[in-house]
Amino acid sequence: MAHRRVWATSAVLLGLTTLAATTTPSAAVPESTRAAAPGSARSVVVDWARTTAETVDQKGSASEEVLWHALVSVAVYNAVVGVEGRYEPYRWRERAPRPASAVAAAATAAHDILRHAFPQAAGKLAKAHTASLAKVPDGPAEDAGVAFGHRAARHVIDLRAGDGFGTKVDFPHAPGTGVWRPTPPAHEPFASAWLGRLRPLLMDRPEQFRPGPPPALTSARYAAELEEVKTFGSKTGSRRTPAQTSTALFFTKLDLQGALADRAARRRLDLVDTARLYAAVNTVQADTVIAAWDAKLRYGSWRPVTALHEAANDGNPRTEPAPGWQPLLETPAHPDYLSGHAATAGALTRTLTLLSGSPRLDLRITSIVAKATRTYTHARDYDRDAIDARVWAGIHTRTADVVANATGRQVAAWALGRYFRPVRG
Repeated sequence: MAHRRVWATSAVLLGLTTLAATTTPSAAVPESTRAAAPGSARSVVVDWARTTAETVDQKGSASEEVLWHALVSVAVYNAVVGVEGRYEPYRWRERAPRPASAVAAAATAAHDILRHAFPQAAGKLAKAHTASLAKVPDGPAEDAGVAFGHRAARHVIDLRAGDGFGTKVDFPHAPGTGVWRPTPPAHEPFASAWLGRLRPLLMDRPEQFRPGPPPALTSARYAAELEEVKTFGSKTGSRRTPAQTSTALFFTKLDLQGALADRAARRRLDLVDTARLYAAVNTVQADTVIAAWDAKLRYGSWRPVTALHEAANDGNPRTEPAPGWQPLLETPAHPDYLSGHAATAGALTRTLTLLSGSPRLDLRITSIVAKATRTYTHARDYDRDAIDARVWAGIHTRTADVVANATGRQVAAWALGRYFRPVRG
């Protein structure tokens, strides 16, 4: 894709294990509860998140889209806190001159990141930028904000130069029993394998939170989990209840950015806390995807559809082959362990509860595929449904989901203790 080539040359163009238990970082101070009127300055963050979703190449994977939201939102965050203060910038020390409009800075930073990565959308992005600036009074503050937004975007692009985006990464396992291979019906190669080698935004390295291996093929646990997927994840003849099928379909594609907008509006967050919310959630999600893909590359475990078709060869007397078995949902083109969806679910719930300083999740989120909205009061309920959904969809074993969810929560707890913290003193 064209934007990959552009990103790789950013510096030139601009001149420029076992999971451990975690505790809530003391630095994760709750988001401000200061009142902000509906339709306030926070709308610039919401608007550009929507523009990002509309701009990102729809042929790319959902996992790649997570990365673009992270890059845009962290540039917006740096632009906003560089003007307003209150929180530590992301890997930056710059402050905007006075006066400077935080709205103008945020819109410009988002525009520049997207314009740089998706030059084919330049016209549409220019119109969106003009619309954002129309809400800012003309004058020195607007001009200073625009100039600072340019700097914020350049800084993020410079940080990501040579990060491994889109680099060819070969699957490191020889064919064999238990090893992932392209799955029906499309039999596509490993999608976005480079994510497992991408330089993280927050973590020190992709393998930092790599868990231990999945259950052995010859174990009783492996056999029990495969039987569970066979029984509850089948496209036809499944023992799923209607409610379980509904959950499996609901978690297929979620409108996370819309959920963040809803949260910011209901909690009446101001511009600064809205920018922090989007940046924290999106960067933690992106790093969690990197952690999940690192595990996929490391362990390369086959998907349930392959395992069930070839159970006669797995060396486990407890498993039985099911050559005609098909999952409820089409199997994504990458290994079973870890589950990306379950991992990002854990990252989301942990990030939101840390930001709010409350164990209550308070999340209202819509499924784009199911065209339904659910409200989750507690993190454990959201995590449970996200884990179950992938089993009931027939595309992941339970351990791949449970360990992934714990990994996402671990990444979030570590990251929020080091980034997006309130300014001290």
